[in-house]
Amino acid sequence: MNLGMSVGVLGTGKYVPERVLTNFDLEQMVETSDEWIVTRTGIRERRICSPEEAASDLAYHASLQALERAGLTAEDIDLIIVATITPDSAFPSTACVLQDRLGAKKAAAFDLSAACSGFIYALAAATSMIASGMYRHVLVVGAECLSKITDYTDRNTCILFGDGAGAVVLGQVPEGRGFRSFVLGADGSGGNLLNLAGGGSRCPASEQSLKEKKHYIYMAGSEVFKFAVRIMGSAALEAVEKAGLAKDDIDLLVPHQANIRIIQSALEKLNLPEEKCMINLDKYGNVSAASIPIALAEAVEEGRIREGDRIVLVGFGGGLTWGASVLVW
Repeated sequence: MNLGMSVGVLGTGKYVPERVLTNFDLEQMVETSDEWIVTRTGIRERRICSPEEAASDLAYHASLQALERAGLTAEDIDLIIVATITPDSAFPSTACVLQDRLGAKKAAAFDLSAACSGFIYALAAATSMIASGMYRHVLVVGAECLSKITDYTDRNTCILFGDGAGAVVLGQVPEGRGFRSFVLGADGSGGNLLNLAGGGSRCPASEQSLKEKKHYIYMAGSEVFKFAVRIMGSAALEAVEKAGLAKDDIDLLVPHQANIRIIQSALEKLNLPEEKCMINLDKYGNVSAASIPIALAEAVEEGRIREGDRIVLVGFGGGLTWGASVLVW
């Protein structure tokens, strides 16, 4: 990938709500068990927003941490991109709400919707804009309050999702560092397999849409699982090859945290041992666009990423969409 300059991560941040919802809590709500959930998904607990919290609140705390670690202030930010499927409202964008709260007066702001792939889509957009000389510093955030659109009477979906936010500040880095490749993809023919049907112009909110639970996540589990197993490994491999690297060159895989079996299938395709993978879905579940940046921030906190490490980020989500990237730290 020929970028005008090397663009990379200057700082990472994360924030998760205080409330923990365990598998044992879910046993009291729906017909399920801790053993069943752990065996099939790898998830043990997830974080849940308070009734007062919205996506912008989570994004704000994650952004403050990322800015501090980047050694920058909100005034240094030229653009804010928030990847989310649970915005505070249809408009104004959550990015604009965040811009105001941070005091990032010089920053343009917009939301990006690509479900669980949203963070990688946002990274690609931000990297291109910095490399072109359009902007110097971009704040990219993945923030989700999935508990607000989860049906806690549906045992197939309520066990999966949680809330949280992760953020990165992007800017110029030394040559040889930064993002080396991006792979983005979509297959809209599978859009009906994972969606939120209600609330848009196709199906506006009504008494009927509420009755039919159209304002909750719908997922055709087995179909999405098959798609994810196929795409996670192949997208990651494509990004590695596009960066001119081999499987052996990967130091750490940071995947979308949806299901342990999907992550294991990607590791198999890349011939990577589990110790070369950042896994935290046991603590947070599937946090959609926030899962990769939260995992990246935790990997940095835990000292699992060193300068010069070659990191692969990969995710898939509703749309259907997928994305992968190679980042040299």
